[in-house]
Amino acid sequence: MLIALRTLLLALWLALCVLPHLIARKLLGSIAVSRLFLRGAAWIMGLRVRRVGPAPDQRTLLLANHVSWLDIVVMASATGCAFVSKAEVKDHWMTGWLADQRETLYIDRQARRSVDAQIAAIAERFDHHLPLAVFPEGTTSNGLELLKFRPALLAAATPLPDGAFVRPVAIDYRADRAFVGWVAPETGMESAKKILSRWKPIHVDVHVLAPLDPREDRKDMAADAYDAIHRALFASSARDKSL
Repeated sequence: MLIALRTLLLALWLALCVLPHLIARKLLGSIAVSRLFLRGAAWIMGLRVRRVGPAPDQRTLLLANHVSWLDIVVMASATGCAFVSKAEVKDHWMTGWLADQRETLYIDRQARRSVDAQIAAIAERFDHHLPLAVFPEGTTSNGLELLKFRPALLAAATPLPDGAFVRPVAIDYRADRAFVGWVAPETGMESAKKILSRWKPIHVDVHVLAPLDPREDRKDMAADAYDAIHRALFASSARDKSL
């Protein structure tokens, strides 16, 4: 019953937002309505999103931990970012269209020869009007651990362009980390049904952490981001247990 209700509300909310979004994008070049849609969608799905820390500047590369497909909704709601995404996302008519509305940058992770082009594309986005988010783990996790970061695409930020920033972001689902975590053999449909059928809200904190010191080595920068996010998540866990 709750799944059907939320699905209906999401469809109605999308229908309500589509026309204003298309008009704003056509006439003003603005995608602010798409962020409004994602904020409303998060609320309908039971997410209660809170940003901890400042809104990131537009010339910022955000490095976030990756727990679930929900991270897309959470990050866009909290920071207004665009995303770096695997190329397969655009192959589905609905997810591809929605990703396009957030001006997603697609990369083909299987095309080894195109890594240089991918790095150049990310570097160019430093001058974009939205901050750009990357999930350096490369996949979702069980929510209880932080996977090793892949440093390859951080070559776009080494050296860091003048006036640009790299900020780690810790996405913390608090007591629901394991519930939200999405790993095999759970399918996307199974995960969606699990989330949409839950009455209790899911509280998530998006910690926008201090910018990293510019580093010449992408592995060092990835390690710095990993350490900052790891500290934020585990400090949060320690606080939760002490309450």
